[in-house]
Amino acid sequence: MISAPLSRRGFLAGVGGLGMAGLLGACATGSDDKSGAAATTLTLQSSLSDPDPKAALTKVVEGYTTSKTTLNTIAIETFRAQLPTYLNSGNPPDVLTWYAGSVARDYSSKGFLLDVSDLWTGNGACAGFSPALKELSTAGGKQIFVPTNYYWWGVFYRKSAFQEWGVQVPTTWDQFIDVCKTIKSKGVAPISMGTGSTPWVASGWFDYLNLRINGADFHRDLLAGKHSFDGPEVKAVMDHYKQLVEFIDPKGRSYSWQDAVTPLASKKAGMYLIGAFVTSAVPQDQVDDLDFFRVPIIDPSVPLAEEAPTDGYFASAKSRNPQGAKDLLSYLASAPAQQQFIQLAKSSNLPTSSQVDTSTFSPLVQKGITMLNDSKSITQFFNRDSSDELQTTADTALTKFLDSPGDVGKILTEWQASAKKVLGS
Repeated sequence: MISAPLSRRGFLAGVGGLGMAGLLGACATGSDDKSGAAATTLTLQSSLSDPDPKAALTKVVEGYTTSKTTLNTIAIETFRAQLPTYLNSGNPPDVLTWYAGSVARDYSSKGFLLDVSDLWTGNGACAGFSPALKELSTAGGKQIFVPTNYYWWGVFYRKSAFQEWGVQVPTTWDQFIDVCKTIKSKGVAPISMGTGSTPWVASGWFDYLNLRINGADFHRDLLAGKHSFDGPEVKAVMDHYKQLVEFIDPKGRSYSWQDAVTPLASKKAGMYLIGAFVTSAVPQDQVDDLDFFRVPIIDPSVPLAEEAPTDGYFASAKSRNPQGAKDLLSYLASAPAQQQFIQLAKSSNLPTSSQVDTSTFSPLVQKGITMLNDSKSITQFFNRDSSDELQTTADTALTKFLDSPGDVGKILTEWQASAKKVLGS
């Protein structure tokens, strides 16, 4: 089993920050170009210094011999704050690690990112990636991101517990509610959810219900400020969310996401909607008993979408060596580089290349790959499809809702007002 890092920050950063070959502070200097000729040294700016990913990327970059490459790493919060400065500097890093989706599109809209569309066509390094990944990496009709790994979300449960309780995996919303009722009748909390110190967990159900009811396009537009949180579409989402409240373990309001794994593992809770990083918090002797299913269908006419926070690289539009940057991106996207990184980083993340040998991956991980490959669209997570600031408004609104579901109308009105302040409209 490929283990995952414990922290949510580590997993939501995924390996989007990755590692480094040498700690060079907050240096944002790009390729050397003293004479005006094409630069020969590339700079790869990275943002995660956890030991295993750091060592893994160091090894991967050591294997790149086409151009000399300087690998810098920056603490993630500093990297996040300085990223616009890096991209807008006179001599920016050539390639940078970060996230797919909204944040990449935002930087692309400012003209900061290199067009790498040619990597997605013909024999390009990304040409074999899924249509959902291509959509996620596209802005303004061109591809501006190279995804190299991602992970999935699902409703996790213990197979032996379902067998003991006599319940089957549901595929429709009505079946899911019936499963909740049956589990509750056994004296067990049907749904675990740790929303104490990690209130973002509540956004998982919001995201999925919105995807199942209104679809991925509406969901992205909502998080971009094109729809209102107090509109009828979101009210329909909250009507379904309200159906869950009686089945959610009330103790979860004081749990972290890790704490909420304990009742799932001890069969005092039945199911938990969470990312695949849950495997890192489950006792190792129970991992083989862990399984998951996709959030059930609500409206069959809505195309299937899944949350799959995706990490990888983009290149600066101001790179002094754009062809060299694309060559490095192609190397990092290659199946051997992806496989080497995932194995050395001891990550539960999934490769984006179908050429990676997954035969040694656990059945659980292989099932995650299949589910995402079968999805019509891939979204990220609330804050990745919007911003950390908008995530804060969701945390406030959804935890208020969990405490007082009868006040949903007032809560949505307040949420929309807070969201407008963040979105500046």
